[in-house]
Amino acid sequence: MYVADSRASTSAHGTVRPSAGRRRAAVAPTVLALGTVSLVTDVSSEMVTAVLPLYLVSGLGLSPLGFGVLDGIYNGFSALVRLVGGHFADRGGGRHKWVAGIGYGISAVCKPLLLVAHALTPIGVVLAADRTGKGLRTAPRDALISLASTPATRGRAFGVHRAMDTAGALLGPLVAFLILRATVDGYDAVFTVSFCVAVLGVLVLVLFVPGGRGEAAPGGRGEAAPGGRGKAAPAERPTVRAALALLRRRDLRRITVCALLLGLATVSDSFVYLLLQRRLGVPDRWFALLPLGTAAAFLLLAVPLGRLADRVGRWAVFLAGHGTLLLAYALLLVSWHGAGLPYLVLALHGGFYAATDGVLMAAASDSVPDGLRSSGLAVVQTGQALTRFACSLLFGAAWTVWGDRAALAGAAVALAACAAFSLTLRPKRTVTA
Repeated sequence: MYVADSRASTSAHGTVRPSAGRRRAAVAPTVLALGTVSLVTDVSSEMVTAVLPLYLVSGLGLSPLGFGVLDGIYNGFSALVRLVGGHFADRGGGRHKWVAGIGYGISAVCKPLLLVAHALTPIGVVLAADRTGKGLRTAPRDALISLASTPATRGRAFGVHRAMDTAGALLGPLVAFLILRATVDGYDAVFTVSFCVAVLGVLVLVLFVPGGRGEAAPGGRGEAAPGGRGKAAPAERPTVRAALALLRRRDLRRITVCALLLGLATVSDSFVYLLLQRRLGVPDRWFALLPLGTAAAFLLLAVPLGRLADRVGRWAVFLAGHGTLLLAYALLLVSWHGAGLPYLVLALHGGFYAATDGVLMAAASDSVPDGLRSSGLAVVQTGQALTRFACSLLFGAAWTVWGDRAALAGAAVALAACAAFSLTLRPKRTVTA
């Protein structure tokens, strides 16, 4: 899928520039296959995510603090196993597909278990197991995308994958909405259909995603030596200690610190949708459609912002994305209740993800050697997941004690402070197309 002559030159500052004769590279088949898996899987997972806040708060009567605990588990528990998944994917030189497959399989099995879990503890256990599956699969999947792309086009590759992933996120809430309207036992039907779709995603992975490390992109194997001479660095043995030792690299350490700080002030999607519902009085039957706005904006912007990150610098796009999230917080805090409020908030929310999700992985890939690609990305993902877990707990507790507006105001102040500090930690090594 790659066209000829994709060689790139490296400047003394580590910036990768394509040669004058390089033509635009196509996206690797591995990226497209993984995008299809993510599309199908996200239809399944977002069906559950779309109804879960309402199911827990309105259906089971959980308090905002109780929901914050479960939401933290749902979004942060995967941090405990991401390093494990990354480590086993790197060992043996080619287990990325199979470790990812185990993760997808675990998440699929958890969907029907929600049918029999009706209390806080069993629901927490099921959600923890589901996030364990996500933790196992995320780093190996992103490593396959990174290894199948050239350094100068990783932003585009991750953008294409995230766009396909988000297409599933767009369809999932719509399917859940239609099921809720068409059935009597709506939640049970949503969980059952979600399981069937998740199994389909696992089958697509097994049948169509290449095994091993994926296709090696021209110019994508080996890391530039210090000084930008293009000399490949010696391979490192894939151990957990070696993965953590990657934090000695200045650029990766700065990226990780910023991901931690900004994750600590990133309110989870579910709380954003609950805040919108309260502000606008959205009926329960329409709640499942709120994630569609985020997904639509993410879908439209993922590829353009990925390509922009390749051209102007990934760090600039990443921080700008957090600026859009801060603006979304501000709109939720002001007294304006116009008809355009939900559209603006959800568009900014989707723009935030388009500018940060894949862009962060592309930026981190530039500082991680091939042999530790999965483990290195897992280090960044683990830190971010842990702080987002903490944010869910803190935000739920603040909402319970002081109310939703005070909790969101605190999150906005924290995000502004973390973003300002992150400006001072800009990595020196950037990749542009």
